[in-house]
Amino acid sequence: MIPEIIILAMIAAFLGMRLYSVLGRRAEHEEEIIPNRFERGEDQNAPGNATQALPETQQSERVLAGFPPAIERGLRDISNADRRFELLPFLAGARGAYEMVLEAYWRGDREELRELCDTDVYENFAAAIDEREAAGQTLDNKLIRIEDTTVHSAMLDGKVARIAVRFVSDIASVLRDKDDNVIAGSLDDAVESRDIWTFSRNVTSSGPAWLLDETDLG
Repeated sequence: MIPEIIILAMIAAFLGMRLYSVLGRRAEHEEEIIPNRFERGEDQNAPGNATQALPETQQSERVLAGFPPAIERGLRDISNADRRFELLPFLAGARGAYEMVLEAYWRGDREELRELCDTDVYENFAAAIDEREAAGQTLDNKLIRIEDTTVHSAMLDGKVARIAVRFVSDIASVLRDKDDNVIAGSLDDAVESRDIWTFSRNVTSSGPAWLLDETDLG
């Protein structure tokens, strides 16, 4: 039997290449628990837009201010190297990517994971699914909410931007055997998960894709 905490640790292990569909685009409302769409065509004068009255440059300065010095310096270096980078849309997109990756893994959706992941990450993910299926087991998990999404670290390493994001989420986790009997977990009891996913991107790249660079428990 795989302990519940191990299942949650495996879940946070990987991310991939389809982050361009969500990272770097603007969230419609930052307070939403799990944003599903991010559009750059957002009305800048819409109610609730905290930076609506500020010019674009001042908006960026306001958003990047207030972090610990090392993080703020890293974010400013990234912003200066990549003028398309905006922190709030990035974080909103990261939340959406987090949801997509978790759900694809839980479903055992190899095709979607192949789109989301680079080769090494996909192979590790696929191996975990293979092992699960060989044992006749299935995951019946549910992401209840994402409690918090914060920048854990940020740096510009040459031409590569790296941003580590800490996710705090509540996940209801259930592992079932081949006869659909519950082996571990319960959908009635969500477990807090703390994960740190590091996203990287070459700032000279013409595409907006961010890749998972590293994972850890947070």
